[in-house]
Amino acid sequence: MESALSYADKTLTCRDCGQAFIFTIGEQDFHASKGFNNEPSRCADCRAANKAARGDSGGYSSGGYSSGGGGGYGRSEREMFSATCSDCGKEARVPFQPRGDKPVYCSDCFSKQRGGSYR
Repeated sequence: MESALSYADKTLTCRDCGQAFIFTIGEQDFHASKGFNNEPSRCADCRAANKAARGDSGGYSSGGYSSGGGGGYGRSEREMFSATCSDCGKEARVPFQPRGDKPVYCSDCFSKQRGGSYR
């Protein structure tokens, strides 16, 4: 790994907007400390816009405080479908549209089918 002394500010070109931006010594040191090998390809503004368009809150969060509530960039509620359990006949709520060519199980019967390890 390179030491901070070998870094110098670099001028890069954003792949989205085409504007030049500076990849500072501090940013290069941070990238190296995280093990990143590639230089950033977007300026800070385009990175932020791309992140917002993906609904990415940063890090590896699975929701946290930013999820829930009306609009914004949070995940929408998953659509659930009604089906009849192929094993016990009770209603099953599943996150996919059943096609009829494969069995559908309620959560209890699904756990039994999988040996109880998915519950």
